Amino acid sequence: MSASQSAARRTVLKGAAAIVGAVGGGTALAACSTESNSGSGSPAVPAAPVELGAASEVPVGGSKLFRNQKLVVSCPAEGQYKAFSAQCTHAGCVLDKIVEGEGNCPCHGSRFDVTTGKVLRGPAADPLPAVPVRAEGGKLVAG
Repeated sequence: MSASQSAARRTVLKGAAAIVGAVGGGTALAACSTESNSGSGSPAVPAAPVELGAASEVPVGGSKLFRNQKLVVSCPAEGQYKAFSAQCTHAGCVLDKIVEGEGNCPCHGSRFDVTTGKVLRGPAADPLPAVPVRAEGGKLVAG
């Protein structure tokens, strides 16, 4: 192989590597998106009142994740309720579970105190936004 053929081959290989790197980087960025986690393109808090279900579903001293409505509700005392968005403030993924009072973000591992919205572990830096919630006729209504 001549020197000019070798140089041309290296140029082609470098270009191919750059393309593969760009595509791979795009894939990595797509993995960080919220498209498959129900958070993308929707507000973190409801724009209108949302009925969540029976108030009795949230135990006193406990909490419940309403994943479809993207809300988490806790009940610190009988008849008192606190609600927060269940949409992670890092990348918008919706929390997937509550374990020992901590809401878990399945995308990057952020953890939130579901009774205060406070960040317990990043990468999220901002707390979950509070959402007004009330009990009406035995049902919880948020927003």
